[in-house]
Amino acid sequence: MFNSLTSDLLLLVSAIVVLSLLILKNIKAKCSRSPLPPGPRGYPLIGNIFDMPSSREWETFTEWGRKYGPITYFHMAGEHFVLLNSLETTLEMLEAKSSIYSDRPVFPMLGETMGWDRGLVLSHYGERFRAFRRLVHRFMGTRTTVSHHHDTVVRHTHRFLQRLLDAPEKFIEHLRGTAGSVVLDLVYGYQVKERDDEIVHIAEVASLEFSRAATPGAFLVDSLPFLRHVPEWFPGAGWKKLGREWRADTYKVVDAPFEHTQQRRAAGISGMSFVDAYSNDGMSEEDADILKWGAASIYFGGSDTMVSSTSSCFLAMTLYPDVMKKAQAELDAVVGPHRLPTFADWESLPYLNAVLKEVLRWAPVTPFGGHHRLMEDDVQDGFLIPAGSAIVVNIWGLLHDEKIYSHPMIFDPERFIATEKRAAELDPHRILFGYGRRSCPGMHFADASMFLYMATILAAFDISKAVDDCGHVIEVKADFTSGLVSHPAPFRCSIKPRSSEAISLIRDVNLVE
Repeated sequence: MFNSLTSDLLLLVSAIVVLSLLILKNIKAKCSRSPLPPGPRGYPLIGNIFDMPSSREWETFTEWGRKYGPITYFHMAGEHFVLLNSLETTLEMLEAKSSIYSDRPVFPMLGETMGWDRGLVLSHYGERFRAFRRLVHRFMGTRTTVSHHHDTVVRHTHRFLQRLLDAPEKFIEHLRGTAGSVVLDLVYGYQVKERDDEIVHIAEVASLEFSRAATPGAFLVDSLPFLRHVPEWFPGAGWKKLGREWRADTYKVVDAPFEHTQQRRAAGISGMSFVDAYSNDGMSEEDADILKWGAASIYFGGSDTMVSSTSSCFLAMTLYPDVMKKAQAELDAVVGPHRLPTFADWESLPYLNAVLKEVLRWAPVTPFGGHHRLMEDDVQDGFLIPAGSAIVVNIWGLLHDEKIYSHPMIFDPERFIATEKRAAELDPHRILFGYGRRSCPGMHFADASMFLYMATILAAFDISKAVDDCGHVIEVKADFTSGLVSHPAPFRCSIKPRSSEAISLIRDVNLVE
């Protein structure tokens, strides 16, 4: 057995060496035509594995942009990565040449092993991807289509206000519950139970596993994709067994709510959900599979990102009370004290809208978005971009670029309000919500949800720094987690109703289905 193991190991090592030499030879041949972009030097075979940051990656990538320019090249075990630190270059590549830049790289753990490459976000560019996009765009791709779902958002937002009134210290828990509930309702027509909901439990387990698998550097196979070919008994391949277990949880969260909707339809009960809208008795197996995974993609793409953006709003209001008071003064002038804000007030609240834009710029939900994959060799600014390269946009860096935003480290909503002396600065949506054929199809729903959440919260509540049991103010820092979706690090704040009338408005709101 030992001899067999030794033989297999030597064979694997030999294969890796040969593969790496072929890759290096291929790169050298291509470089004779056009050079690769500049970047950190790295080591033979393994490349830049030791250069990769384990946290706050955006800071390292921004520094690379300063050092190497708008296009930076690095590689890990022969896998090409191209980092973009310029909006102009990003648009030239990912939008002007979107026909060759719209694929996704292989994600060995999250995609191949856990199964999420069957959904919209990680799917490769092709007919299945286009089918996903058509469905999602028809359901929520414009402000008009999103307006059909306003009542659902309003109902769940009002429930959130009541929970916040009863237990303000659990505001993050309430945000998670509300974000999950509204998307489950919207996508499946599923009404979440207040306690011990089976589908919510399934979703929470799968969401935790999704987040862990999506964290950069969590699994070596994502940095060294060739490891996905090693047998499970190989040292360090324990991720394969874990991935199989997590794959089962992925399929549970994809199947369970979808089956609930289909069972309800079979009983003659139809609704207005995404699954209801596109289900029909004559669906092919492939169409049903696309609908099922499309629904799960909306759920996972919408719930966690909404928690991130709204919790960042709470953090910003805690740190910048003058901004909160100015937004509340605008709400008081437009809405008044006798009702809660509605979507009809949206266009009449320019300062609040500027605050929401500044939150998105200051604390981007996805610091790097989703990686694109180049499908054929390209030349950009005289540099070779090799086919198969993963294209990484430093979204955080662009949103904090002094060439685009004045004093980018300062939280300043006024930058988005034009005056006689200066124009408004670039809307962060142009940077944050993706590029070309991979732009986020749920942007308008995210905007609508974020608006109503914060308009009603600020109309009804004051947010400030918390105090400890001794009456000392608990200081808060603007610190954020790493990962595919970034969240504020855990923090405490004080959330109190603004008046007795605000309490009455929240208690009396109509929550009838």
